Amino acid sequence: MIKRYAVLAMVGAVMSAGASQTAAQRLSGNVKVDGSSTVAPITMAAAELFQSEQPRVRVTVGISGTGGGFKKFLDQRPDLRTDISDASRAIKGKEIERARNVGVEFIEIPIGIDGIAVMVHPSNDFCDHLTVRELKRIWQPGSAIASWNQVRAGFPELKIKLYGPDADSGTFDYFTKAVVGKERASRSDYTGSTSDNVLVQGVAGDRGSLGYFGYSYYEANKSSLKLIGVDNNNGNPIRPSIDVIRGGTYKPLSRPMFLYVNKESYNRPEVKAYLDFFLTNARQIVEHPTVNYVALSSDLYNLAKNRLNAGKAGSAMEAAKGKTRDLVEIFRDH
Repeated sequence: MIKRYAVLAMVGAVMSAGASQTAAQRLSGNVKVDGSSTVAPITMAAAELFQSEQPRVRVTVGISGTGGGFKKFLDQRPDLRTDISDASRAIKGKEIERARNVGVEFIEIPIGIDGIAVMVHPSNDFCDHLTVRELKRIWQPGSAIASWNQVRAGFPELKIKLYGPDADSGTFDYFTKAVVGKERASRSDYTGSTSDNVLVQGVAGDRGSLGYFGYSYYEANKSSLKLIGVDNNNGNPIRPSIDVIRGGTYKPLSRPMFLYVNKESYNRPEVKAYLDFFLTNARQIVEHPTVNYVALSSDLYNLAKNRLNAGKAGSAMEAAKGKTRDLVEIFRDH
């Protein structure tokens, strides 16, 4: 069974100080969040905790994938738009152009770090790691690899079944760029889904499986999955963990995660309160054992608060493209 979001026990640990029942009764309304399946554990946990403080505010979190989430965030009809978009990659130029065309100003805030997990079936006793070259050969467009013995000498003649995010997923975009070398370049004959829970079930249920998705979903289902290491073509396989991802050595599959906030929505008190609650308690939420991602530095969360409070619209990641990749510098300078 898929395990996720049993987070109420952490309420006392992460509640922001000074909240009062009187304040809780003053707020009401709805906050609509949608987007990345990878990011969803974070915003769902934050929503559950926030609603214990503000019970009259309803926060809904959908899972449409990063790309699908941006489509809802930037819908032509204002009444159908979401307030916040979960994203496991930075917004793309074409999405920024879409925002301009439909008149949506957005505020970009970083929220945490993920390490994309590569997994096989738990009965797999022959594969403990794969190189990036091997992953590329398996996943590249037109790949003819159909059996594990075609991946590496000594592997058995066992049909390989592939599971991964679909084309609406930011994880798909990131993995294909990092592994294959070109964003969205992937073989198409695999089982794809926007939902990481569907991928968990696929990998866990097929003896010849190989799949990839956000690290949080491995941690939530580790008894039914086998995590393998990734060798960045240097002879040093790295198996991700929270400490490894935090240390920055899990390359090339570590990546930042973001929230995109409709600037007009942020003017509503219930949306502002939800985001203030989240950023005040971000480290405890992002790194809680039921969520299992890596929190950012206090400097970055303060920069995120400042961007929201100043209403600083636009994408710092897009402005810094091709320049420095340090997140603190990006969000300080842009």
